[in-house]
Amino acid sequence: MTTAPTAPFLPWNRPSLGPEEEAEVLDTLRSGWLTAGPKATRFEQEVRDALGAEDAFAVSSCTAALHLALLAAGIRPGEEVITPSLTFCAAPNAIVQAGGTPVFAEIDPVTYNLDPAAAGEAITPQTRAIVVMHYGGQPCDLVAFRKLADEHGLLLIEDAAHALHARRDGARAGSVGDLAVFSFYANKVMTTGEGGMIAGRSDLVQKARLLGRHGIDTSVWQRHGARSTADYEVMVPGLKYTMPDITAAVGLQQFRKLPDFTARRAQIAAAYDRSLAGLPGLRLPTVLEGVRHGWFLYPVLIDPVRSRTRDTVADTLREVHGIGTSVHFKPVHQLGTYRHVECHLPVTDHIAARQLSLPCYPAMSSTDVQRVIDALHAVWS
Repeated sequence: MTTAPTAPFLPWNRPSLGPEEEAEVLDTLRSGWLTAGPKATRFEQEVRDALGAEDAFAVSSCTAALHLALLAAGIRPGEEVITPSLTFCAAPNAIVQAGGTPVFAEIDPVTYNLDPAAAGEAITPQTRAIVVMHYGGQPCDLVAFRKLADEHGLLLIEDAAHALHARRDGARAGSVGDLAVFSFYANKVMTTGEGGMIAGRSDLVQKARLLGRHGIDTSVWQRHGARSTADYEVMVPGLKYTMPDITAAVGLQQFRKLPDFTARRAQIAAAYDRSLAGLPGLRLPTVLEGVRHGWFLYPVLIDPVRSRTRDTVADTLREVHGIGTSVHFKPVHQLGTYRHVECHLPVTDHIAARQLSLPCYPAMSSTDVQRVIDALHAVWS
């Protein structure tokens, strides 16, 4: 019989929102302009400048950004896009919706990022692009993937949903690919509730911007300013993926807090590193030299030993200690609609069966962090 935890439930993730976001949203409400307009434009400019990107476009979700990136890349039916399977289903789904075919390649066993050598082996005459992902906030080998894409004439798209403030070898995640996409979902390193952004080469971002606003040649903000609201032309059959100003208002304040958010996440990760290193069968994350980790995830691996498995640890933490955890991810090739895809990914399968994400977010107090550490030691005792 399990004992109910006495402390309040500690969720796996909780956003950090304060009076700054409230004031910015209230200012937007009072302005009378709620849809995509001046604040979305400012948000785009701030992210673009931080990345050193040529252009950026704020959109309704990271999935929308992925879809627009693939559409802007001109993926055609029969063309292949290489991507990891240890990711959320959004990237493969967007590849399929754009008309392409996802090809799953193996991950690196240390960082859980797409392995450049495995991606190279997966290239065929039908390959058009590579979508890399910065797992948990640790950037993949950006230099190797840029070289691989250039050698084969492929587009490189960075899925940087976990890594807006991360760096590797001096390059910021999202600054190396032809295009990069970011997520501002409720549990990400910064949030707008829902939302995303696409950044990169100006020619491709401009295509994405046109496609993301119905194919109309000007924004609604422009048409309500210098031009007549009826003075527009539809250039391509587009979609509606724009970010409204009421969402961008939250993003502006969250983006300014992102360095502090990342520093706090790193403090929590360091505390876990110090306190959990001695537990047998518990593999802690490895951070490579030259990496500034974003710490969206603190992913541990749990070797199954008798009754202690990843799932039993997660259940005990929740039911006995009142602590939430998560799994990142069930591999896409194991999901129903992708089970027909031929692939042999033993490293991916091994990691996915053992991975557990511990709470690691700025709203955690030092007491919360110690509570997680003490609970894990109790599970291992």
